[in-house]
Amino acid sequence: MPSRRDFLLQATTGLAALAVAGQAAARAAGTYTNPVYAGQFPDPFVLRHQGHYYAFGTTGQGRTADGRIFTLLTSDNLVNWKNAGGALTPPAGAEGADFWAPEVVYHQGTFYMYYSMGGGAIAATVGHRLHVATSKKPEGPYTQVALLDVPASKFTIDAHPYQDTDGQWYLFYARDFIDSDNGYRPGTGLVVDRLLNMTRLAGESRTVMRARHDWTVFEKNRTMPLYGNKTFAEWHTLEGPFVRRHGGKYYCFYSGANFLTPRYGVDYCVANSIMGPYSDQGAANGPRVLHAVAGHVRGPGHHSHVMSPNGKTEYLVYHAWNKAMTERQLCIDKLAWTADGPRCVGPTYTPQPVPA
Repeated sequence: MPSRRDFLLQATTGLAALAVAGQAAARAAGTYTNPVYAGQFPDPFVLRHQGHYYAFGTTGQGRTADGRIFTLLTSDNLVNWKNAGGALTPPAGAEGADFWAPEVVYHQGTFYMYYSMGGGAIAATVGHRLHVATSKKPEGPYTQVALLDVPASKFTIDAHPYQDTDGQWYLFYARDFIDSDNGYRPGTGLVVDRLLNMTRLAGESRTVMRARHDWTVFEKNRTMPLYGNKTFAEWHTLEGPFVRRHGGKYYCFYSGANFLTPRYGVDYCVANSIMGPYSDQGAANGPRVLHAVAGHVRGPGHHSHVMSPNGKTEYLVYHAWNKAMTERQLCIDKLAWTADGPRCVGPTYTPQPVPA
């Protein structure tokens, strides 16, 4: 099966001319149709700062036209996106490495970007590890300043910083577990740790969620070089954590399954406190928040949350495959908090009202 890296080698330079014309006409009529950016833009994270939106997307081993890492888009309305080059200055010694899933927060005058770096020539012995870079401007360029190492894991990705109501920062991320203790299944799961400062973990990680259900399988009979070429009968994946506090509870959203398959989508778990314990029932039959629509939407997920320009409507920002499955493209849809829990109003593939 093709690896994740195989699909991340090239970053797009912009929308195709026909897509631009079609979206422009729709916006003039007060609607948009997904994707809102029809180029390669996996693992989208959107930062809203001083009325502007900044979207950051995975570039893998690729570089943007200006030689940087992570595609950067800007917008004033979540629908009209402009390519603004790259966000991260390539760190020394990172030639051939993959860079995945950037997220950015603003704290005390500095923008902090969290992401994973790994692969390249040493992929068989050292997997991805978390890093942080800083900038004084939301658009960057960002400069790598620290490694956020997790000694207990050889593969650590998808860092998500979260500030609690008391001002304390935490870091949610995904890491590998190779055991099957307590009925859990081997694979990538979710954990949380406290940040001592913006560039240092406390080393007090707690498990948030691990795989229990069939739908989250990534691959069967998967041989893993990182673990001595051991073959796992089933390897599961939970990734892309994103936390929201709602109704006094903490919802940790995540994407599950193989990103190449129709099973991939977004689910969640819930806790009364930021460090848990989180309910780990999950959904037994598939993702509840965001899922594929046969014939129209494939592999929607690895999302972030952001508010509309008027601050009243919450949107999910996520990627989904184009029909040819050559690009994961930027999409947006409303999030509704229902009596049954959070649900995406979609995913949509027909014209929708432009965010207010």
